[in-house]
Amino acid sequence: MNLFDKAKETLGKHPDQADQGVDKAAEAAKQRFGDHADKIDQGSDKVKDYLHNQGGGQQEAPPQ
Repeated sequence: MNLFDKAKETLGKHPDQADQGVDKAAEAAKQRFGDHADKIDQGSDKVKDYLHNQGGGQQEAPPQ
């Protein structure tokens, strides 16, 4: 098992923590590039969708 597979497995077991990490990264990016906040939000939403679909669609998105 390579590092990427381990990361995917860990994210699959802890989707709420993964979402928190994406949100934290998005906030940091918005502080630096505030003019592009809408694009940052769109990107973070796509990352969350991707992470939730990695489990074969078995994971549900947490309530927003």
